[in-house]
Amino acid sequence: MIIVLKAGATETEIDQVAARVRALGYAPHMIRGEIRTVIGAVGDERGKEDLLSLENLECVETVQRILQPFKLASREIKAEATQVRVDGVVIGGKRVVVMAGPCSVESRDQVLEVAAKVKAAGATILRGGAFKPRTSPYAFQGLEEAGLKFLAEAKRETGLPIVTEVMEPEKVGIVAEYADILQIGARNIQNFSLLKRVAEEKKPVLLKRGMATSIQEWLLSAEYILSGGNPNVILCERGIRTFETATRFTLDLNAVPVLKKLTHLPVLVDPSHGTGHWEYVESMARAAVAAGADGLIIEVHPRPADALSDGPQSLKPDRFADVMTRLRRVAHAVDRDL
Repeated sequence: MIIVLKAGATETEIDQVAARVRALGYAPHMIRGEIRTVIGAVGDERGKEDLLSLENLECVETVQRILQPFKLASREIKAEATQVRVDGVVIGGKRVVVMAGPCSVESRDQVLEVAAKVKAAGATILRGGAFKPRTSPYAFQGLEEAGLKFLAEAKRETGLPIVTEVMEPEKVGIVAEYADILQIGARNIQNFSLLKRVAEEKKPVLLKRGMATSIQEWLLSAEYILSGGNPNVILCERGIRTFETATRFTLDLNAVPVLKKLTHLPVLVDPSHGTGHWEYVESMARAAVAAGADGLIIEVHPRPADALSDGPQSLKPDRFADVMTRLRRVAHAVDRDL
């Protein structure tokens, strides 16, 4: 349910309404707009009729039901787009944010080289995997904390904030010590214990779509984080599994406008995983920007042939710089910056 307060409601009145919401067994979530404050009441819907009684309060304009199963992620509760801020970088604003870097952190020299080159090309966030979930138990699993330390050094050298994946609830604390954005990978989108744990950290969370996850399921996973008290959720389309084998996955660019209609959360696209082939990354990146994506996450490696993971979908730094130049033209054509 949504409790819409009248324009000019005082802080005391807002606190009183929130207290009534708690007394009815719901968790109140404040959403403050320029004119009005909205309180989302989240909890067991069997007692929702009790919330309608709040309309009798002088400071309450109306109480409305939220029709979508995802409550806090819905445009019904927050019409304006959410902007997530990370070290001065705004995700969900006019500028299309580009996160770039290697799939896996392989060495100190590799990370420092890539970080310097992607920053020079215009990337604003450094990506890199220190903990790597792999289909095969024999594949490279990441450098773990050593990799996190290399990423932190790259941040000190370049000033780029870091996004890296966390795989287990018990590892969230150590990853959060180094990372500015916690990434939940496709394989963990319905790891509900992990979602609840990252909600506790309050750091921004990049939530990748699962390879067989519907948009509603994806947004309900986001709801776990939002309802846990962390409003800083960023969605990332990275391709879904279909019958097609010409590409690694099928990049669902339909998801961008659909999400923009359903949710206020920022939407990114990962054309590297979505295609699995470096030669298709630019086309899908341009299409994603044209479709309205708020950002991209692109894999860049200085020597893709020697990469320990996902070399075939990684761009070389020089090619990445060229791609960024052409992406700017697309961004400007749709009234965005890059």
